[in-house]
Amino acid sequence: MRKVRVWPLLLPVVVLMIVWAVELFAEQTEDQPKISIRQLEPQTVLYTIFRGGYDKMGPAIGKLYALAATKGIFPRGSLSCVYLNNPEYVSSEHLLIEIRIPVGKEAMELVGTLGEMTDVKTLPAMEVAVAVKPVGQADPGTIYNRLYSWIAKQGYRAADNACETFLTNNERNYAKMKSEIMIPVKKLSISKD
Repeated sequence: MRKVRVWPLLLPVVVLMIVWAVELFAEQTEDQPKISIRQLEPQTVLYTIFRGGYDKMGPAIGKLYALAATKGIFPRGSLSCVYLNNPEYVSSEHLLIEIRIPVGKEAMELVGTLGEMTDVKTLPAMEVAVAVKPVGQADPGTIYNRLYSWIAKQGYRAADNACETFLTNNERNYAKMKSEIMIPVKKLSISKD
């Protein structure tokens, strides 16, 4: 009777299990936060368009909150920024950022009355890919790279610009802030041509 060596047959399975375990562990480390898909509900926001470097947004954020207070609009959530262009291709003085404060639907009465670059709008429900930027990380570039790569591997495509919602608001140093980086996504449909 011939002996069958089982080990050579199991080697590929063992290697695949090790690779899977390493990838699973890597997704859950602090350096590489876990990515997930989340459904966002429709949301009304007070927003303004800011032009300039990320480090110069503070006064524009302050003015938006002051405008909300003078108009009797009360914030209903965390500040968000939508990055409308890529800092790898656009100089800092030409960056465009949409600064958003979630507000109640009653603020829609002010549509078109707040100035040229400031208004109120309702965002539709959407699916987003989400990763958390932990406190201590000054450059979110690796998170964005992982998010876009993960989106493609999961059969999605980016549907709009990236958004960052700040979970800690009383900091002036970006590295000390915790935030959620979100990219609106759409599932790719497979056509049967």
